Amino acid sequence: MKLPEAAQENLAFLLAELDGQMSGLLAYFKAPSPEAAQKVVQRAGYAHNLWSRVQSACRSAATRGKPSQSRRLVLQNVDTIARNLDQLSRLSRMALLHAEDVERGKLLRPEAYRKVVKQVAGALHEVLPALEATDGKSAIAIGQHKAEVDDFYDRMFRTYTRDMRDTRHTEDLANALLVLNEVRRMGESLQGISEALLSISIGQNVQFERYFTLRSVLSGSKVADEDLVLKPLAETRSGSAISAVSTRDKGGDLIDAVFKDGEKRKVKEERAGVKSWHAIYPGLAPRILSYEKRGQSAALLIEHLPGYTFEHALLNEGEAALSAAQRALYKTLQDIWTRTRADDPVEMRAMKQLADRMQDVYRVHPEFDTGTACIQGVSHPAFEDLLKAAEKREAKATAPFSVYIHGDFNLDNVIYDPGEKKVRFIDLHRSRYMDYVQDVSVFMVSTYRLQVQDGPVRARIADTALGLHRMAAKFARAEKDTTFEYRLALGLARSFASSTRFVFDKEHARRMLLRARYLLESALAVPEGREGRLKLPIKELFGD
Repeated sequence: MKLPEAAQENLAFLLAELDGQMSGLLAYFKAPSPEAAQKVVQRAGYAHNLWSRVQSACRSAATRGKPSQSRRLVLQNVDTIARNLDQLSRLSRMALLHAEDVERGKLLRPEAYRKVVKQVAGALHEVLPALEATDGKSAIAIGQHKAEVDDFYDRMFRTYTRDMRDTRHTEDLANALLVLNEVRRMGESLQGISEALLSISIGQNVQFERYFTLRSVLSGSKVADEDLVLKPLAETRSGSAISAVSTRDKGGDLIDAVFKDGEKRKVKEERAGVKSWHAIYPGLAPRILSYEKRGQSAALLIEHLPGYTFEHALLNEGEAALSAAQRALYKTLQDIWTRTRADDPVEMRAMKQLADRMQDVYRVHPEFDTGTACIQGVSHPAFEDLLKAAEKREAKATAPFSVYIHGDFNLDNVIYDPGEKKVRFIDLHRSRYMDYVQDVSVFMVSTYRLQVQDGPVRARIADTALGLHRMAAKFARAEKDTTFEYRLALGLARSFASSTRFVFDKEHARRMLLRARYLLESALAVPEGREGRLKLPIKELFGD
């Protein structure tokens, strides 16, 4: 893709400037002198000016017309390359300033730095060719220099700290350590450049380690890793990243999959959840194509499911398509609940879940933390007091049976396939035997919290929540679950209040919190032993 002329020219000038500064740095380590240091230090502003010009050209191009997503990605990452080049310039100058503070030059051991500076300079020579050719292999080679810089840092750190034990010249050695740290950070800048080049090459922003995790996962499956295309799908709130992967199998046939990586514990839970669904209700969860773990992270390559999310159906499809998705969902849920029903009473513990999340809510919405209030002489208890009282009541209203639930039953974790007219589930790391009201309440509130203010769409959202409530209430009556509505009140209160930490719109968040408070007060107003008589105004709760 052709870059803006100003960006291309100034990036080339910036690389040429860095080549000169690296030559100056190398000359200093060959023959340290104030004059050699000043040749680099005095060029402080030039590299920064060149980066500013690249940044300005990229941002200007990104705001002209309607650039494609791929063009925006290229412009963003060219800016990132230039920013890291400017950082390398700063690190060179800082290294020399610290080196000049070392009075006894032998303690710096300048000759040791020559090889690593040559490696950094050599890596910079590969930047423009890799960018022009969108060459992933060259991008990887640039990033791999970080490991060599890190090895150098480890060796020199041990040397300097050993010297500190054997000499009184600790001030000189402390300054030498500062030089070493600036050189170590050069490896991080090279990796930043490598990640930007890789992102341009594969068409999605990607971290260096994540790319190798993906390659490792692909090598463990029946797919190839050449001609790889990666597209972002989602970023989970737990920090996992989800991408669509297009590649070819060993026979050359096109294959689509989903790549998910993140914290090892979370990914392992996802893998276990998928496996459990295959055993309990085959065909609902996607197949796992490959699994790999690397240190404290792990990754899955999962079957790509055809269709679209329930959220997409709700917001973008016609009435017929949405109705078909609803029918498929209701049929599937009733079948799961019936087939996995176990006569073991279970506590949802919605109030405990909410209490654990309220500090996160207050961090986003500190105005919600009001304490006890007195209005027109009437005392209104603090939200925490309502929670404590409701937690005691909830313990006496357990579900009479348990079923196998999704555990994080949001709109975007349900995939509807219009061709097959069936639903499938994704993001299954919280699946377990539990009160089915957990899933019902989470799904209903995930519709309400959608930040769409269009009147007809809000009405459609409310109808979707009401539809699931009617189906679940009918199931509860058939199963003689008399406290369904009471537990639902607490589950909805939990989901309304805790979801505000994901909603920055103050008015929308306030409406959700007020609904949570109303539900808690309604549940607490029911005399003990009469929980089965509570009827919720669902239409009013989900209407605006």
